[in-house]
Amino acid sequence: MSLKSQSPMATSAAPGLLTQVGMAGGAAVITVSFIHPIDVVKTRIQISSEYGKLGMGGTVSKITGEEGVLALWKGVNAAWLREASYTSLRLGLYEPVKVIFGANDAGAPFYKKFAAGSAAGAIGSVAGNPFDVLKTKLMASSGKEVPSMVGTAKELLAKQGIAGFYRGIDSNIARAMVLNGTKMACYDQAKGLVVESTGWTRNAPQTTFLSAVAAGFFMTCTVSPFDMVRTRLMNQPSDSKMYNNAVDCMIKIAKNEGPLTFWRGFMPIWSRFAPTTTLQLIIFEQLRGMMGMKSL
Repeated sequence: MSLKSQSPMATSAAPGLLTQVGMAGGAAVITVSFIHPIDVVKTRIQISSEYGKLGMGGTVSKITGEEGVLALWKGVNAAWLREASYTSLRLGLYEPVKVIFGANDAGAPFYKKFAAGSAAGAIGSVAGNPFDVLKTKLMASSGKEVPSMVGTAKELLAKQGIAGFYRGIDSNIARAMVLNGTKMACYDQAKGLVVESTGWTRNAPQTTFLSAVAAGFFMTCTVSPFDMVRTRLMNQPSDSKMYNNAVDCMIKIAKNEGPLTFWRGFMPIWSRFAPTTTLQLIIFEQLRGMMGMKSL
């Protein structure tokens, strides 16, 4: 029996766009179920100087001691919806957008890969912004009682209308473009370097792991300021407005709290990005392989 007959998936047509987006969403939802507590800790540190002084360990102790262990999963239902919309698009659209941008060749320049990742990230952020707002508000809520996502959405709608679900959209798009551009371009570029230096294949798990870890670090460096601004904008009280827009928020943070505030929570952000990026991409690459698709 020939190799061709043994591997029919290898010669079958590549899955359609919806299948690729669905695989990305599945990988993202599975990943966020495990990583969400780190996101809760990161959000608390970003919105409160009290938690910022406590650090990661102190914040975990305070949350679990005062609100219970399950408080670390506050807003996970909104996070699932956010990943199913936002991440499914920014990850699933990367390869199709790469083709449009002429960056599908292994030797394509870094800036083209970054542009493709940024475009996919911008599209995903528009779709996921409402769930991002709800997730941020739920994670930031204190007290033992776990807020209702539906109740939070109704309150936001009553006080701010549909526009309330798109608060912080400017900073969210900017963040998504920088995040996804850095993530996918660095991951793509790192894969080439790992393959070149080790002789491993692009679809080898160890290649994916090392490339994803590298991408997670660079993402944290570039995204932290945008993440801080987005969190502040999205967590504004439903009945008041502390910041007019992303630029106003950035100026006020720098003036009142100092420029280094933009990197407050660097360690929890990296602690979230590193495993999130690694798990997402490993699961996504495995799903691609099962569908007969080549590695990114």
